[in-house]
Amino acid sequence: GATAGPLPSNSAISSSFISQHPMESIFNLIPRWEGGYHQEGWAMSELPILELAIVFALVVYLWETYLDTRQRSRLASKGGVVPSKLAALVKKLDEEALKALKKEPPKREAADKGEEKSEKKIEDGKMLEKMTSEAPKFQAYGLDKITFGMVKGLFGFCQEHGLVLLGMLPYMWDLASGLVGRLGYDPSESEIFVSLAFAGVYTVIETVLELPWSLYSTFVVEERHGFNKTTLSLFVTDLLTTTALTMAIGGPVLAILIKIIKWGGEYFYLYVWGFLFVFSIFFLTIFPIWIQPLFNKYEPLPEGELKGAIFSLAKDLKFPLTKLFVVDGSKRSSHSNAYLFGFFNNKRIVLFDTLIKQMTVPELKAVLGHEIGHWAHGHVMQMFVIQQAYFLVMFAVFGFSMNDAQLYLSFGFNPSTKPTIIGLILFMSTIWAPVDKALSFVLTLNTRRNEFQADEYATSLNYGPLLKTGLTKMSIENRSNLDPDPLYSLYHYSHPPLLQRLSAIDVGIKKKA
Repeated sequence: GATAGPLPSNSAISSSFISQHPMESIFNLIPRWEGGYHQEGWAMSELPILELAIVFALVVYLWETYLDTRQRSRLASKGGVVPSKLAALVKKLDEEALKALKKEPPKREAADKGEEKSEKKIEDGKMLEKMTSEAPKFQAYGLDKITFGMVKGLFGFCQEHGLVLLGMLPYMWDLASGLVGRLGYDPSESEIFVSLAFAGVYTVIETVLELPWSLYSTFVVEERHGFNKTTLSLFVTDLLTTTALTMAIGGPVLAILIKIIKWGGEYFYLYVWGFLFVFSIFFLTIFPIWIQPLFNKYEPLPEGELKGAIFSLAKDLKFPLTKLFVVDGSKRSSHSNAYLFGFFNNKRIVLFDTLIKQMTVPELKAVLGHEIGHWAHGHVMQMFVIQQAYFLVMFAVFGFSMNDAQLYLSFGFNPSTKPTIIGLILFMSTIWAPVDKALSFVLTLNTRRNEFQADEYATSLNYGPLLKTGLTKMSIENRSNLDPDPLYSLYHYSHPPLLQRLSAIDVGIKKKA
């Protein structure tokens, strides 16, 4: 192994800190939880880490519930009407479309040549009419989703922290140790085997607890509003496949991580980061080729006007497009999307079949101009670098607490063993939780900025009007919230609301003119 020794225990440092620090009196005022399951040899922690973690989680829950309440109230009062500013912008788009129809023969076929004319959902010049007539449906869908989310959030908060207070983590670890012992191994000498058993039990319990919510979301909420296309047999197949992949891929990764942390000494986080960097490249390579086809059918886009237009666009922009796929997204849902992937000079574009049926060829080109804008601005590489920096910093900080006895004692563990996977779970749910929540918000803001930049890029290619039409159609078809609460959307939305995007594109068009 590496020559550097293991990190020293921080328990003595923690004890000295609280005995001399003014915070000691405040910590002593915090009631301590002594109930639930504890491992043999457990003693009460000198630091109220569990209690402070629950307080932080409660503050976050109350804040997010406040935002949910604002969003629900706005939906209930205004969600059934198109906002006046948005209506004005969409009306302008309709007027421009009608003018274009007068100049040209009314022959604007959908991108999917096999689609019957009667299936075309939104006619040129009638987007505002469609949006206005279906606004009450937007409202109903939004209310159902936010209400479902609030109920699930309350239940999830109580469930998660109730299980923690009952001592579920030390109980599950002892259960996993017993399972490994019955297989003939000494649990005290087989941390990796016990960790894998613990992860397996944890995954099964988490899957079972999440199952009713997934079923309700798919077969009640989405079904009620006409989006669900998933059958029960497909749902079960997806669940089993996902669970099998999680164990087949996650198990070896977990074992390697534990081995590296145990072997790596003081600078283990550098070795962990190196492993995760290589694994990230590997996973991003195999995911679209081997994993995604397990869930959906990917076929080359047939020869025709759309394929020629997209390859022509890629050539003009020097975008190294090698393959173009259509995926049967309609197999599970009528929601639509498009994305690109691939490294270096091997880029691929995937179009949902639902999206192809909703837009004309020029509109699809505009939407793909936006997607290529992400590539042109380096957003994919940007997010990859951020992810790698996140891993490096997180594991470096983890190194300072992984041997702290107080952390393990706070959650009912005997700190004499300090299992690596347990230390990581406790670290991420306590010390790292505020950092993670703050970073999540910053990344949301950055993603919104990236979306505006990609829109601006497509606008610079003279696709502004078509992009506005395409985005509007996607919002109508997906029943997006037309007038979200500003605070809620700022905190949660990775993509700016439609009104903001259309307004920003208009500004870009004026600048270009």
